[in-house]
Amino acid sequence: MVIGLALPFFNVQTASAAESKNLIYDEANLLSEQEESELNALANEYGAERQTDFIIFTSNNEEHKSEELLTEDFYDERAPGYDKAHGNTVILTLDMYNRKMYLAGFYKGEEYIDNGRADKITAKIAPDVTEGNYRLAFEKYLDLSYEYMGIKPGVNPDNILFKTWFQLAASVAIGGIVVGVMAYRSGGRVTVNRATYEDSSSSSVIDRQDRYIRTTVTKQKIERNNNNGGGGGGGGGTTRGGHSHSGSSRSF
Repeated sequence: MVIGLALPFFNVQTASAAESKNLIYDEANLLSEQEESELNALANEYGAERQTDFIIFTSNNEEHKSEELLTEDFYDERAPGYDKAHGNTVILTLDMYNRKMYLAGFYKGEEYIDNGRADKITAKIAPDVTEGNYRLAFEKYLDLSYEYMGIKPGVNPDNILFKTWFQLAASVAIGGIVVGVMAYRSGGRVTVNRATYEDSSSSSVIDRQDRYIRTTVTKQKIERNNNNGGGGGGGGGTTRGGHSHSGSSRSF
């Protein structure tokens, strides 16, 4: 009876393990086994929801390729993709020889993680990569890629309207205003005013006086736009196998 009750549990575990892909290729040995396992589980979870393979690839680049060519050859040779070979994919490559990272999106990944969004992601993870906090940097990359792929292409994903905290604050504020208006009106409306007791035929202004009090000057600072991309660049391209991609390259 105990074995019979346990069988469904083991079947679920086996099916789950079978569906899990290897999406972490840590050839430069930057992660522990536990870190690699946890990141792989997160990448699989996010990938299933966005129908895109989120891949992390680290390399010592013994052939001394450019970080972009290293990424392109990885895609051509290993043929990743959520539902088919050479399908929807986002790849973060760390080239430990040139000390550069490259983020590329293929197919759906190229549409949602375009050059601009790729630049935003590499800029946000660059400090952690530079300091050697690889696990944290990779987790941020997965979180940001997942978030950005849930936002319509062509829209700034960092717009405050998409931030959860702003949405909650706006909801609370609107709710407070509605409740306040309802409470104000619940006490009845006053219909009596000055005109109710005033005889307009015998009332008039008998004196007028203007008095200068003060002058107030208000200054407003004009913010300058200093967003120069933070050193990102590279753009996209096409692999030797003919697969178009977006891209962002950044030193660390």
